[in-house]
Amino acid sequence: MKTIILCGGKGTRLSEETKFVPKPMVKIGNKPIIVHIIKIYMKYGLKDFILAIGYKGKIIQEYFKLNPIKGANIKCVNTGLNSKTGGRILFLKENFEKNDTFMVTYGDGVSKDNIKELIKFHKKHKKFLTLTAVRPPVRFGEIKINKNNYVKEFNEKLQTNHNWINGGFFVMNYTVFNFIKNNQEMFEQEPIERLLSITQVKAYKHYDFWQCMDTLREKKYPQKLRKIELEKRFF
Repeated sequence: MKTIILCGGKGTRLSEETKFVPKPMVKIGNKPIIVHIIKIYMKYGLKDFILAIGYKGKIIQEYFKLNPIKGANIKCVNTGLNSKTGGRILFLKENFEKNDTFMVTYGDGVSKDNIKELIKFHKKHKKFLTLTAVRPPVRFGEIKINKNNYVKEFNEKLQTNHNWINGGFFVMNYTVFNFIKNNQEMFEQEPIERLLSITQVKAYKHYDFWQCMDTLREKKYPQKLRKIELEKRFF
């Protein structure tokens, strides 16, 4: 099964670093985000990756020429500087056969997703699209205080107990390409709305670690983890 990683956006909310490199090349520890993402999938036996590049895409190409990942087949495809997420997926249609199932993810999020279970869930329900639903971490820790003002419990940055959001780990059937009309469509908007209108979207609920890297604050969170904890959470 092939995995598309969307790597073409400009990452303007992380402009402190994306002025110089595309967001998937921003480092967590001593490795770019995209390397961590690829290894998440490789843990579950997936080895074929198509990187949908755009903004500063040559930096990604050159990195993997000089730093190949053993066991991974990585193909970089220029999907345009200004294409939206739906357009980047549509651009890659020729890389798939009509009966293919494939995965799509963003190049700026890490997770302890069980990819094997995610694929199993998708194949069981037989809908066109599965998205991973997550509950994002809250910004601050939570304390519980008794009536005498003693702190009885302290929880650092729990996940919220409500409001599921799109975690960015998708499984799709080839049919999904038919619901994307042009390269200026955000996949998360019109294409998914079309699929929702015919009840072809299911959510796989993920309760474990998940973190996007949209801003410098979010990027710094995994940086604070010790190296051993980083490996434990991601892999």
